[in-house]
Amino acid sequence: MRIGALAAATGATPKALRHYEDEGLIGSTRAANGYREYDERAAIRVRNIRHLLSAGLTLADVRCFTHCLDGDMTTAPPSPEGLRIARERLAVIDARIAAQTEARNRLAGALDRAEAMSAEAGASAGVGVSVG
Repeated sequence: MRIGALAAATGATPKALRHYEDEGLIGSTRAANGYREYDERAAIRVRNIRHLLSAGLTLADVRCFTHCLDGDMTTAPPSPEGLRIARERLAVIDARIAAQTEARNRLAGALDRAEAMSAEAGASAGVGVSVG
């Protein structure tokens, strides 16, 4: 099947498929006209790649799963290596969330202080806001 058909069958974009191929996760042959041709197994691999990416893994993480990308990963029992990789990725995501939460809290605090200063300045100048 050509790249457009594979994209339609998997929900991936042709650009993503070319990227997966560049990363060695899927393969193709070239037709006489230069078009990429994928076999039917490529759709299963792409669906599995997308499943892993949607779970929060990176393409580097997905490379560790190349030996099982051709099966039904959604129902297969997880391997110890797969669990290790998922735990490591979860720790990275948790650290990013914590860092973003800290940044958000700092910004919210600075905004609260700035708004309080603005309100005090307006009140001392006799300027009020009418709502109604």
